[in-house]
Amino acid sequence: MSDKYIKSATVRKYAAEIEELVMGIRKWITECEEHPSVCELRKRCEDVFFSSELSYAASTDELTLIVESMVQRVSSRYGVLAALLEDSSINEIMVNGPERIYVERNKRLERIDDSFTSDAELEETIRMFASDVHREVNEAHPIVDARLPSGYRVNGVLKAVALNGPILTIRKFREKEIEMSDLIEFGSISEECASDLRALVRSGYNMFISGGTSSGKTTFLNALSASIGENERVITIEDSAELVISHIENRVQLECRSANSIGKGEVSMEQLIRTSLRMRPDRIIVGEVRGREVIDMVQAMNTGHDGSMSTGHGNSIKGMLNRLETMYLMDSQVSINSVRNQIANAIDIFVHLRRDSRGRRRLEEVAELAGFDGSSYIINYLYKSDEKGNVKKTGASLKDRERLIRAGFGGVLA
Repeated sequence: MSDKYIKSATVRKYAAEIEELVMGIRKWITECEEHPSVCELRKRCEDVFFSSELSYAASTDELTLIVESMVQRVSSRYGVLAALLEDSSINEIMVNGPERIYVERNKRLERIDDSFTSDAELEETIRMFASDVHREVNEAHPIVDARLPSGYRVNGVLKAVALNGPILTIRKFREKEIEMSDLIEFGSISEECASDLRALVRSGYNMFISGGTSSGKTTFLNALSASIGENERVITIEDSAELVISHIENRVQLECRSANSIGKGEVSMEQLIRTSLRMRPDRIIVGEVRGREVIDMVQAMNTGHDGSMSTGHGNSIKGMLNRLETMYLMDSQVSINSVRNQIANAIDIFVHLRRDSRGRRRLEEVAELAGFDGSSYIINYLYKSDEKGNVKKTGASLKDRERLIRAGFGGVLA
């Protein structure tokens, strides 16, 4: 038994016995007139354990670990994950099958010395999270992606499609909104660049934020959104609602919905974008585009909704443009040049983020999409990061200055 993961190994060794004892204690809880306190639950776990055959089979070192694992499972509906969910230093929880639980803490990944007893216990936890938000996950629909009432985002995959057992990923979000000043303090962006981006948002330039997984796209979009005028009407559209734009009173939050167990009731991002156009928005903010909804996003940006924003997965600004083209062509028969023209007319500013090898999230590029010349995009880079990761002005001026001048920011990016 490894000294490093002794609790995990103990739980797996006596998994069947622990499950049986826990089942009996849960039955006792349901028969109680009042829900037992944590102290009462712990005493019950100890009594049940020491009166069982397991207490004779386990070694002295294993006794405390087994009782603790029983207490975990009966004192919280989140069981093994309860303490991790409450730990404010943990940003993300990743469960790769019942035996391996990882967390991201202080920008570093670490394995937790604990374990689920079986695939069945982990799948039951995934189903519980799904039921919290009235979603279904089963053999017919083995994937669930949902936002908990706490704001945490949960993704669960049953073992039917996950070769190494059920997979559960929980991304936690700060209770306090991250502001642009926080990103400056973290070193994610320079004060000069932040000031210029604020002016572009205020002036109504359509912006697109690209980056890899966990590069901070949603966080950055939230911080940028703080520059939107308080008197504007803003519609946000997301797969799972994560954006918090609390300073705007006249806002509408729309969230996609998956189909139910009989394949009915799905509400796609594409439908929500189309619906939002009838809500008299000043700006439309689309959380992340992944497919055919990019057509409606581009059309919305091209129909007078200045200052709209969205995000997407890409390795660079050029790479993101290629992805947008691919997503557009998935459900369109128009020519590639027509697609490029529409994208160039829709998006004014690209911001690209990157997460480095040390887990730090940084702004890497800011560029103006200045048009399409018939063969390629005209990309005017305004900021680029140097070899040390510090973002600096390129010296290029913004070509389309009309909105900046109208908004009183004529000296910005001149």
